[in-house]
Amino acid sequence: MSDLKGLACGIGSLPLTDAQQAAELVLRFLPQIPFWPQLPKSCPGEGMLVQFSENLPGLKIKGKDLFFDDRNRENDLETFYDRFIGQDLEYFKISPDFAAGLYAFARRLEQADLSGVRFIKGQVTGPFTFCSGVTQGDGKTILHDEIIRQAMVKGLAMKALWQLEYFKPFGKPMIIFFDEPYLTGVGSAYTPVNREEVIAVYRELTDTLKSAGCLVGVHCCGNTDWSMLAESGIDIINFDAFNFQERFVLYADSLHAFLKKNGIICWGVVPTQEFSPQQRPELLAQKLNFGLEALVKKGVSRQLLLERLLISPACGLGTLSPQNGEGILSLLHQTSLYLRQNL
Repeated sequence: MSDLKGLACGIGSLPLTDAQQAAELVLRFLPQIPFWPQLPKSCPGEGMLVQFSENLPGLKIKGKDLFFDDRNRENDLETFYDRFIGQDLEYFKISPDFAAGLYAFARRLEQADLSGVRFIKGQVTGPFTFCSGVTQGDGKTILHDEIIRQAMVKGLAMKALWQLEYFKPFGKPMIIFFDEPYLTGVGSAYTPVNREEVIAVYRELTDTLKSAGCLVGVHCCGNTDWSMLAESGIDIINFDAFNFQERFVLYADSLHAFLKKNGIICWGVVPTQEFSPQQRPELLAQKLNFGLEALVKKGVSRQLLLERLLISPACGLGTLSPQNGEGILSLLHQTSLYLRQNL
């Protein structure tokens, strides 16, 4: 993992409906860490929650939404745990109806020169965000049901493990991101999740996935307690550096400890909602450097920061226009090249 300095990776979603076009776009602009594209505009099956719902216990799809049907709760859980204990990865696959971009991406990789590829990246909706979006009959989310929540954590881990197995023939190291916008609310009186629970869940997930040989990242596009993620055992913290860099650097001590344990910081320095064609790589690099210098002044090693630095868009691109989506990936690519030459 030496010399990551400024390599670019994506979050997951793109604002396209053509899977082949999306795969081509990814490989053009992210040739070193390409990712399989999620296409939420293409069909309801590619929604953030629905996409990872197949064969998870009790889940039913209604349009673009998920709900938990507890009428066969015990039988559903028994079936689930039989498959989980048996490590039946095929049972937990993400099928083409739910991820056309994944299969188009794999087909494109078969034709591509992969000599320059450092990692292949996949992604899963994080368990807290996933469970907060699924309601039960009483109107509460399954986040409040510890038994069901634990099953979903394990099921989403299996979705990640299936991706590792699916992309294994390409012979490249894997990165899996968990997309967790819900973590912005941890610590609030309105959130039924505390810091210790987040750390415990991600330690379970990272233990599972690291034993399979991949790097584990968490993407949170708002502000949160970054020390919580730094202590959770994950490898990569991905944050919206365009909007929240000043708050992020307040956690300098925790971030320094994280880097010294081989942690990687992925700076979401390329704006998404605030994107403009007038933005330039050198200005984004300057903004990023302000964040780096703020951490250095607080005692963080600049060498570690640079060695373990990735960049990304601030958030996923799925809700944007196709033109802005492509523009952001192009700007990301240009910024990565600029950083690798100038930092």
